[in-house]
Amino acid sequence: MPLITPRRTGLVEQVIDQLRATIASGEWPVGGRIPPETELAAALDVGRNTVREAVRALAHAGLLEVRQGDGTFVRATTELSGALRKLCGPELREALEVRRVLEVDAARLAAARRTDDDLAALHAALAERNAAVHDQDVERAVRTDTAFHQVVVQCAHNALLAELYRGVAEVVARSVATTMPDGLDKQDEISHDGLVEAIAAQDVERAAREAGDFLNRLLDRQ
Repeated sequence: MPLITPRRTGLVEQVIDQLRATIASGEWPVGGRIPPETELAAALDVGRNTVREAVRALAHAGLLEVRQGDGTFVRATTELSGALRKLCGPELREALEVRRVLEVDAARLAAARRTDDDLAALHAALAERNAAVHDQDVERAVRTDTAFHQVVVQCAHNALLAELYRGVAEVVARSVATTMPDGLDKQDEISHDGLVEAIAAQDVERAAREAGDFLNRLLDRQ
C-alpha cells in the first residue's frame, strides 16, 4: 500500500491528504476502484468512520465517486479536474468547441517550447495511434488518440493548461469515440501527422492551424 500510518491528531484531514496524494501520484488511476473501506482503515490504523468521512470529503470535491453496491472509484486527480468534469456536459458540439479552445493554443505553445524529449514522446504517441488505426482496432484507436492529444498539451509546458486538459480528459475521449469513423476507413481525414511535423519544425502558426482544422471539420458535421 502507498499509504503511511497517520498521526493521531487531525486524523480525517491526514487521511484526506494521504488519499489525495495517492490519487495524484497515479497509484490509483482515474476510473479505477480504490481499496475497500475496511482495507484502508487497517492500512492506516484508523477507524472506518474516519475513512468514510475522508472518502465522503473527496467525493464532494470530485476526486472520488461512490457507487452504491459497486465500490468507490477515482473520478479525477485534483479538485480542479473534478470540478471541470462536473461542468462538462454530454453535448458533442460543446465538447468539440472546448477542445478547440484548449488544443489550438496548446499546439501553438508546443511548437514554440517543445524539447527533443517532448518530440520523441510525441512521435511515439503518434506511432501508437496510427498503429491502432491501421489495425482497425477502434477501442485502442480511441485510447491512443486521446493520449496523443494529452502529449501535445504536455509539450506546451504550461502546468495549468495541462491540468485543465486532464479535467476534460473523459470528455475528450468521449468525443473521439463518437467521431471515430466506422471501420476507421476515413481516419486519414483527421490524420495528425501534419500536427507533429509542424511542432517538430517549430512552426507555431501551422501547428495551430493543424490542431484547429480537423476539429473544425468535425464541428461542421454537427
